[in-house]
Amino acid sequence: MQDQHFIIHKPYGFISQFVNNKTRKKKLLGDLYNFPVGTMSIGRLDAKSEGLLLLTTNGMLSHTICSSKVEKEYYVQLDGIIDQESIDRLNIGVEIGFNGIKYMTKPCVTVLLATAPSFKARSTKIRDARHGPTSWISVAIREGKFRQVRKMTSAVGFPTLRLVRVRIGEIKLNDLKSGEVIPVDCLEY
Repeated sequence: MQDQHFIIHKPYGFISQFVNNKTRKKKLLGDLYNFPVGTMSIGRLDAKSEGLLLLTTNGMLSHTICSSKVEKEYYVQLDGIIDQESIDRLNIGVEIGFNGIKYMTKPCVTVLLATAPSFKARSTKIRDARHGPTSWISVAIREGKFRQVRKMTSAVGFPTLRLVRVRIGEIKLNDLKSGEVIPVDCLEY
């Protein structure tokens, strides 16, 4: 049987898996589309994160795309107006915790976005202007520790309010609507 591949825009509140072994009710990727048996997500986005997610029935492809060879880009809404010093710190690497161990992130590319992206409002409201200003950055990394981008922005004093993955390698989210699934012939890496 030929491998099948999908590009999706994972909505807020969904977990990046197809089976939930816990008793709590979680929204699963299988609720979005009739995926074939054996479909797996390539990497993960936590329930609070949104955006581009690739799915495949090819485990070797999943391993390749999750490697440090492929860059992943995120648009991140921050609590407060980030300064250049904090952006520079993100770019050279910051210390975060991972499984109870301190970890220094690898250098990345972080830039301030001049205008806020035009994403549709999230299903759960983030907050309103009464709570102070926000800013948006683009963060491009080649690693993916558990909640890494969120931990990185907190480490420099600007907690993440919204996180949307917009690119994996050369594949971009573009205008894909939240919850939309597109079957594709191949994912080349």
